[in-house]
Amino acid sequence: MVFSSIEFMFRFLPIFLIVYFAAAPKYRNIILLIGSLIFYGVGEPSYIILMILSILVNHFAAVNIYTAWKREDDTQASTETNRKVWLIAAMVFNFGMLFVFKYLNFFIGIINGIAGTTVLKLVSLTLPLGISFYTFQAASYVIDIYRRKYEIANGLLDFATYLCMFPQLIAGPIVSFSEVKDDLHMQRKISLPKIEWGTTIFVLGLAYKVLLANKIASLWNTVMTAGVMGIHPLTAWLGSWGFSMQLFFDFFGYSLMAIGLGRILGFKFPTNFKNPYCATSSTDFWRRWHITLSRWFREYVYIPLGGNRKGQKRMILNTFIVWLLTGLWHGADWNFIIWGMFFFVLLTVEKLFLLDKLERHAILSHIYMLIVIPVSWTIFNISDLPTLGNYIKRLFFLPVKGSVKIDTFPKFLELFGTYWWLLAICAICCTPIPIRLLKRFYKTWVCKILMLALFWLSVYQIASGANNPFLYFRF
Repeated sequence: MVFSSIEFMFRFLPIFLIVYFAAAPKYRNIILLIGSLIFYGVGEPSYIILMILSILVNHFAAVNIYTAWKREDDTQASTETNRKVWLIAAMVFNFGMLFVFKYLNFFIGIINGIAGTTVLKLVSLTLPLGISFYTFQAASYVIDIYRRKYEIANGLLDFATYLCMFPQLIAGPIVSFSEVKDDLHMQRKISLPKIEWGTTIFVLGLAYKVLLANKIASLWNTVMTAGVMGIHPLTAWLGSWGFSMQLFFDFFGYSLMAIGLGRILGFKFPTNFKNPYCATSSTDFWRRWHITLSRWFREYVYIPLGGNRKGQKRMILNTFIVWLLTGLWHGADWNFIIWGMFFFVLLTVEKLFLLDKLERHAILSHIYMLIVIPVSWTIFNISDLPTLGNYIKRLFFLPVKGSVKIDTFPKFLELFGTYWWLLAICAICCTPIPIRLLKRFYKTWVCKILMLALFWLSVYQIASGANNPFLYFRF
């Protein structure tokens, strides 16, 4: 089930909210947990058991780590050993499950490729929805308890609700337990202002997803249908920017819907995007794009490895490891590894030589990112490596072996003439302007009428059977 569906908006959500708001505050966690399992079970009924197993393993690992820490009659060495054993057990389970479901076939393919024959057979497994997100949340919780960062959850119910709550279950944001701990435990307050703002943010996210991401998707599809071999370089750039806009509004829209739903339910989820396409460098971009993922890798991989505290060579190695893992987190395919290495090189070069120059020249920095962003998402999107190589060549006006003159400059003009207005709207919505206006005027009747119109226009598009994919379900 996705947020941008008739089933969710007019069946699941109304029934859930009626029960949730009618219940006494002390029962809302159990209602949220049951509702979240139903929400997940509609899309992945066979994997509810995996979700429940993840809850139990991580909860009891955290309990034992916490108990060993508080126990006074053990020696310090014995206590620390117990804590490490439970931490390792939880991490083996979490990342072992992630490896089996997401990466096993990828590595089997590598082994068979090296051997030149079928040494191992591929396994028939579907990727559980949201496993990359809830695995990272579960791991962060256990690690933070091991680090004595905060007190343990107030029972199994609080932890299960944290891990499963449906607004952020499928695609984030990746919420730290510390960010919702008090709301889970202290009978969070539901108020009309929170519901009003949450609903407004949800509708904006829905409009971004349905009216922008879904619509601009046809630009990339048109370019790829025409074929890479004969396209004009300007057509290739147009297609790459089309996909860049689709990906951003697809994921940003879903994140806004998650944050809005969380607000309605009494939670305040962290911001996941801060105008990333306004960035002035790759370093700046990753402070703005998928902020909660960058934070996770910084806190649980980069800093524990030593960060930039152990010299330049160690900083480069640590950056390499983080971006190799970031690429793999997004998908088990070679293009994701190449995408990760693309940003590793850019970020390293910026840190060593380029960043201060970009910060001094605003125009130069934005031109630089106008190139980096579409190139990076092109690598991210095309899994067939020969096709990817040819597309990159066309972006930079390089000849492609075996190409034919099918697409010409007039084709670019035709596509630009069709999509320029949608690209212009996307460009405006990439800036801080829409959110600033919304925060200032969302209580006015004009804004309420506009949001109502956007909601029903989005519903109409969904009901009419318009294309409604969600890209981040792949990851």
